[in-house]
Amino acid sequence: MFEDRRVAGEQLARALADYKGKDVIVLAIPRGGVEVGYRVAKALDVDFSLVIVRKLPFPDNPEAGFGAIAEDGSAIIIDRAAYSLPRDIIERIVEFVREEVERRIQVLRRGNSLPNLKDKTVILVDDGIAMGSTMRAAIKLCQTQGAGRIVVAVPVTGERAAREIGTLVDEIVVLEKPPFFRAVAQVYRNWYDVSDQEVLEIMDAWRSKERGET
Repeated sequence: MFEDRRVAGEQLARALADYKGKDVIVLAIPRGGVEVGYRVAKALDVDFSLVIVRKLPFPDNPEAGFGAIAEDGSAIIIDRAAYSLPRDIIERIVEFVREEVERRIQVLRRGNSLPNLKDKTVILVDDGIAMGSTMRAAIKLCQTQGAGRIVVAVPVTGERAAREIGTLVDEIVVLEKPPFFRAVAQVYRNWYDVSDQEVLEIMDAWRSKERGET
């Protein structure tokens, strides 16, 4: 159990101590992964940025999804989850999510391009993995961008998701794998939906750190 995302990030950083000070970039998945990723990057003294990936939500249950899309167009569709949806509904959801991905690039990353990942060691961070489609899309993006080594690091996920994601990357680091895993929120005492404003404040804090102001 973690008090909040800050504490989870600090604990995750300790598990990633071998990467401290190396030529590594931490990419956090907004919005929940940003505080976690910030704490990891700060502790490891490595580069930090955001990778924009969004879940494809079910129209009648937005908390669940049938896939995800990353900012470069990399997409994951879970066929067994999407089979009951009509093609036109899927296309409408995909278009809506693409627009939201672009909005987040403009707002959360202030329109800046994704950093060059060619031959880099990339640590992908989120506050947890549920179904795994969002993380899979982020992994696919990193592969497409030519990352040299891909590490997935999260405070929590289920055993099955950890095993499946682990086959796609060079390393996976998970702090907790609850035996009866239902949702990422179950391991956080202080759980809430992160706002755009909080993400911007975290990124401003990062830029201040980089400039030596804090």
